[in-house]
Amino acid sequence: MPVIDVNPLILKSVVATIGTDDYAKHLDQVTFTPASSQVAWTGLGGNSHTDASLATWTVQLNYVQDWETEDSLSRYLFEHEGETVPMVFTPKNGGPSFSAEVVITPGAIGGTVNAFATTSVTLGCNGKPVLVPVVPPEGP
Repeated sequence: MPVIDVNPLILKSVVATIGTDDYAKHLDQVTFTPASSQVAWTGLGGNSHTDASLATWTVQLNYVQDWETEDSLSRYLFEHEGETVPMVFTPKNGGPSFSAEVVITPGAIGGTVNAFATTSVTLGCNGKPVLVPVVPPEGP
């Protein structure tokens, strides 16, 4: 049996575009999460069958609020509620990325005194995120 090598991911040098703008400087977390349920059936003959529903996907964004900058992520989410836009998340600049169509939901407003006003929002995805591999440059 082959031993599979691992290249652990550390989130830094991230690219995170929503619509046409890169909001990596606004975010401290991007997490795509699938959700599915198991369906089981048991027959009288002692047989059983299990299957899973097709996963639905969401993406959680944790970010710092910025209401002063006209094109901040806070304002974008607030002003584009209900719109479906493309999102591309590249966990390591120059590496593979994930693209998805996400439905915009606004995040919370405000927070705790004497602290950065951070919040999180969960956006629904239309379908499964697509893994976009890195295409090596063509030879000389």
